[in-house]
Amino acid sequence: QVQVVESGGGLVQAGGSLRLSCAASGSVFQINTMGWYRQAPGKQRELVAAIPSGGTTNYADSVKGRFTISRDNAKNTVYLQMNSLEVEDTAVYYCTVVAYNGRYNGRYWGQGTQVTVSS
Repeated sequence: QVQVVESGGGLVQAGGSLRLSCAASGSVFQINTMGWYRQAPGKQRELVAAIPSGGTTNYADSVKGRFTISRDNAKNTVYLQMNSLEVEDTAVYYCTVVAYNGRYNGRYWGQGTQVTVSS
């Protein structure tokens, strides 16, 4: 089994910054894509950013130029640096990992971390 744990959420004023971290552990043989989704109250979960094991990062239009995704393969960790935060960025942020656990490729999710941006 693969465990995914996020950290780094919190309350910040508009214009501020936060950095989210997410670590995968357990039966991790190989990690392919790592990414972040978010879900605001009353809205569907949406992709924020994704970073494949080798390739181009992908961002939602609403966060381009403000958020940066990166990963540390040695630590099986992905980060999301969020700058110039806006009230509209308020949501629960979920980390997701596509990993090979020795038997098959699966998508795994973290429990979510709350990000609240105040005006």
